[in-house]
Amino acid sequence: MLTEKMEEYLEALFKLSREGKALTPTRLAEYLSLTPPTVLDMLRRLESDGYVRYLDAGAGKRKGHGDGYGRAKRIVALTPRGERVARTLVRRHRLSERFLTDVLGLDWESAHREACKLEHVISPEVEEKLAEMLGNPETCPHGYPIPDEKGRMEEGEVKPLCDFSPDEKGCIARVEEEEPHLLQYLASLGLLPDVDVEVIEVAPFGGPLLVKIGDAQYALGREVASKIWTRKGRGRARGKGRGPH
Repeated sequence: MLTEKMEEYLEALFKLSREGKALTPTRLAEYLSLTPPTVLDMLRRLESDGYVRYLDAGAGKRKGHGDGYGRAKRIVALTPRGERVARTLVRRHRLSERFLTDVLGLDWESAHREACKLEHVISPEVEEKLAEMLGNPETCPHGYPIPDEKGRMEEGEVKPLCDFSPDEKGCIARVEEEEPHLLQYLASLGLLPDVDVEVIEVAPFGGPLLVKIGDAQYALGREVASKIWTRKGRGRARGKGRGPH
């Protein structure tokens, strides 16, 4: 039986897999702020239960160090079974965020924190009623797509704001949700999903970007800009029930 901790690993693997980078236990450990040995132990359990697998299973071992050390640098992936569980968790998490912001009025960083708890206890019946009550929303308050009841998820083409050139325009699609202080900062600047953004200047040698939101301009460091994902086109009108409070 899956524990809450095992579910957290599956959800993290799912989210990291959407970034298009090689997914290794070392990268997962960094994301979860855990040590590689701790992560390897959990991955071993998930692998034995059929939720994850290693790609190129015969490679990556280093003589004299055993299987675990070799696996720290190998690619790990969700199995179809693990993918189904992870998509369900993500759906329940993002529906919970919508309920917490749109109905209860929580700010978006608090909603993310509370949704991390709710996703593990919501039943299929409550999940269905929650989606129905909310009108089957397509995105969470941070702009991430919500899988439908069959696990399908529309993910449009996006790119990070840090890759913009001067005079390039776009619309904020989503902002990374794992750092509460960053969410508070971005909300204070109005850098929210469905808001139009334009890069005015890009400082050389890795310097900040000068961005324009409406009539306001802000200097954003490259690291912060890398947490903001954009799409082409203009934003939709921000009405009730969209975005953070």
